[in-house]
Amino acid sequence: MLDGWTDVFQVPGKRTTGTGPQKYAITGPGWKGKLPEGVKQYKSPTSIVWILGRIYCTGTPEDYAKVHKMQDEVSIVPLSSYGKPYTPPAGKVDPSIDMKTAVREQVNALDTAAYFNLLTTLMKANPPATADAPIIAKMAKLGIKPGAPFDLGKLDPAVQAALKDVPKVGFEKIMAHFKDAGEDINGWVFTTKTGLYGTGYLQRALITAIGLGANRPQDAVYPTSEVDSAGTPYTGANKYVMHFPKGQLPPVNGFWSLTMYNADYFFVNNPLNRYTLSARNDLKKNADGSVDLYLQQANPGPEKESNWLPAPAGKFIPMLRLYWPTEKSPSLLNGTWKIPAVQKVP
Repeated sequence: MLDGWTDVFQVPGKRTTGTGPQKYAITGPGWKGKLPEGVKQYKSPTSIVWILGRIYCTGTPEDYAKVHKMQDEVSIVPLSSYGKPYTPPAGKVDPSIDMKTAVREQVNALDTAAYFNLLTTLMKANPPATADAPIIAKMAKLGIKPGAPFDLGKLDPAVQAALKDVPKVGFEKIMAHFKDAGEDINGWVFTTKTGLYGTGYLQRALITAIGLGANRPQDAVYPTSEVDSAGTPYTGANKYVMHFPKGQLPPVNGFWSLTMYNADYFFVNNPLNRYTLSARNDLKKNADGSVDLYLQQANPGPEKESNWLPAPAGKFIPMLRLYWPTEKSPSLLNGTWKIPAVQKVP
């Protein structure tokens, strides 16, 4: 459960609260009242709450049936309707909302005034944390205040000029933080500073830009690679192999997956309609028990197809996900397991 600032404020699930029936009341800032018996309160710091539910599935028809049964037993209702029959109101489609342009592109296209006006509006119902007081005071000097309209025209012309390029400069600074966002092991950059950011604004912004909705590290770690073992950016013009020695696949209590993205961190269309590799793909082992994953544009052939992650023609970025990574050795969290480098095939 994430608040409006992308902090993960609660993590109910198998790791933390078990797998039995559970009931929560998610309350917003300033809520006061009495909850029904047997309902646990989860206090959200903001009015906006984003819930991401994940249920592991092996991909078989039998397991899908079990997952669907579990999904059918999950419900969310207003507190005023708790314990009563409830029918949600009919949804309304707003035709003015652009459903084709990527959200990131829409945000990046906002000019300075539009962006900060949207921010001040959202900050009214989604108050900043107490620790944000120093930066809030700095922003106020520029007229950026929770709930107040932001008027760029009221600022000194020199300040207006300085703020004009903020969207472009800001995004460039955010993306440049990638190389400093965490550890770099064998060309894979990963961080355990996700889910709870405090006043690490650049870290929060980068994760939002490329991995919106990231978990706390105890629930997931997202190693991302932009270069191969030689330090060269990936391209579909080459072929690559990721080699895992016997018994050295990613150590997790949940599951792991390797996902293929293009240069803009979006999925890549391919003939197999395959966007990820994981243990669910029935990966073929080598004679010595090791496992090779093939990252390339062309199909490597029937013998290797089960281990093939299709790549685009141009630049691409692989991302490894470890859900509920082990905390005891071997573990990515304590450094006793290291991600193998991706090797370019000569």
